Amino acid sequence: MNLDKEIKRRRTFAIISHPDAGKTTITEKLLLYGGAIQLAGTVKAKRSKKFATSDWMELEKQRGISVTSSVMKFPYKDHEINLIDTPGHEDFSEDTYRTLTAVDSALMLIDCANGVEAQTKKLFHVCHMRKTPVMTFINKMDREGRDLFELLEEIEQVLGIATYPVTWPIGRGGLFRGVYHRETKELILYEKDSDRSSRIVPLTGMSLESEELEKQIGAELAEELRTEIELLDGAGDHFDKERYLKGEIAPVFFGSALNNFGVQTLLDYLVSLAPKPLPRSAVQRTVDPAEKKFTSFIFKIQANMDPSHRDRVAFMRICSGRFERGMKAHHVRHKRAMRLGRPTQFMAQDRSLVDEAFAGDIVGIHDPGVFKIGDTLSEGETLSFTGIPVFAPEHFVRVQLKDPLKSKQLNKGLDQLAEEGAVQIFRPINSNDQYLGVVGILQIDVVKYRIKAEYGVTVDMKPLPYTAARWISAEDPKKLEALKKEQANNICLDTHGNPTLFLDHDWRLKFHQERHPEVEFHTTSEAVSV
Repeated sequence: MNLDKEIKRRRTFAIISHPDAGKTTITEKLLLYGGAIQLAGTVKAKRSKKFATSDWMELEKQRGISVTSSVMKFPYKDHEINLIDTPGHEDFSEDTYRTLTAVDSALMLIDCANGVEAQTKKLFHVCHMRKTPVMTFINKMDREGRDLFELLEEIEQVLGIATYPVTWPIGRGGLFRGVYHRETKELILYEKDSDRSSRIVPLTGMSLESEELEKQIGAELAEELRTEIELLDGAGDHFDKERYLKGEIAPVFFGSALNNFGVQTLLDYLVSLAPKPLPRSAVQRTVDPAEKKFTSFIFKIQANMDPSHRDRVAFMRICSGRFERGMKAHHVRHKRAMRLGRPTQFMAQDRSLVDEAFAGDIVGIHDPGVFKIGDTLSEGETLSFTGIPVFAPEHFVRVQLKDPLKSKQLNKGLDQLAEEGAVQIFRPINSNDQYLGVVGILQIDVVKYRIKAEYGVTVDMKPLPYTAARWISAEDPKKLEALKKEQANNICLDTHGNPTLFLDHDWRLKFHQERHPEVEFHTTSEAVSV
C-alpha cells in the first residue's frame, strides 16, 4: 500500500446551486458514469420509478427538494470520488455550510435561463471565504436561456471570480447541437434520444476552418461558433491552474444534465484538474494529508438513516493518514480512546463496510451518542480542526407535547436531531420548556415531520417572539452572571450547557453590548465552551 499514491487518487467535492438548477439530476448522471448506479432516478418520481438516489428521506421525495446533504463515493478512471450533494433550499444552508468544510473543491451549477441566483451567491461566498476552487456547469442548454456572454459577465461581476469557458455551446435552446472543447479542439455533438441519453460524436482535432465543421453543424451555426470562439480567445481570460486552485478563476462547461450531455466532459476535467486532498488547519498546527498518522473531524451526524435500526452515523472527513476498520482513535474532546465501529461508505442511504480509507475520504462511523459536530479524532495528538461553526438561529418555537406520556421519546428525538445539526435545542433557565431554534423556517417542518415519523411523537410548534440569539461569554465570571441575572427570563442553555441570550428586537443587542461591555456576544458557538 502506497499512502501517497492513494491520497493523490482522491477527489472530494460538493455540488452547490440554487434550488431547481438541476443539482440532483447532475448528481445522478455523475454516478452513472462512475458505475455506481444503473438507473438514474428523479425527485418526485412516479411510484413505478426509482427515486433519486441522493434524496433518501421520505419528506424529500414528497416535496421534491433536498433537505439534507447526501454522501456518495464511486470510482472513476483510477480515481476515488467523494461527492456530496448539498441542499439547495436556503432554509437548509447551515447543513451545506458545514459540508463545505469537508471538501477540497466545489461544482457550481447554474441555470442558463436564471443566471446567478440568491442561494448560489450565498454558497459561493462560503467557498470564496475558504478559497475553495470552483468549477461551473451551465445547465439546461437545450432550453431557451440568457445571452451567454452576459451570463459570464454576471458570474464575474456578482461573484467576483474570473471565468474561462473550457467548452462552448453550439446553438441554443431548440437549436442546441453540442459543444466545442476549446482545449482539445474537439467537436462533441448532441442528439436527444427518447431515454434522455445523448448521441456523442467526438471529432478530435477539429479545425474551426474545416469543411467538416460545416458538414456536421451547418454553415450558419459554424459561422456563429467561429465568431464566438474568436471573441473568447481575444477578450476572455486565459486559464491558469494556479489561479483556479486559489479560487480566483472558474473553468466553465455547458450542457444538459437531464439529457446527459456535457456531464462526462465535465467529470473528465474535474478528476484531472481538481485538487487532491488539501492540508487542514487546526488550532495547534496545519495537518498535511500525507502524514502517516490518522486524523479526522466530524462534520455531520445523521440519525435514523435505517429506520428499522434507529442508528446514528457520524460522518468524518479524513484529514491525514490511513483509516482501518476496527482501529482505535483518540476522541480529543472526551480525552479517551475509542474503537471506531462499523465504518461505512455510502451511496446516499445505501452503505457498505469499509476495510480502509485514506485522507480525502468521507467515512461514516457508528455513533453511540458520543460525537458532536466538530469533534476531532486522532492517533493520540490533541488537535482541534477549525472552521466548523454552529450558526445563531433566526426562528424560534416552543415545543408542546400532545401526549405527556411520550416525553422520554420526545427528549431522545430532540437530542438526536440537535446533535446531527438539524435543529438547535435551548432550555430556559427559569422554566421546564424546550425551545427550538433554526436558521431556516422550513427546518421546523422537517423536525416536526421527523419526530412523528422516526420517534412516534406528535407535537405542536408555537412561534416565539424572538428574532435572534447570541451565545454569551466573559473572562470575568461575575460579569457574565450579572447579565444572566438581569436577563434571566431571556437566558437559555443550549445542548452543551452554553448560556445563550434571546433577543426580541434588533436594537436590544446594541443595548446589551453597551450596558455589559465586558461580555462577548457570539454569532456562532465555535468560540464558546463550557
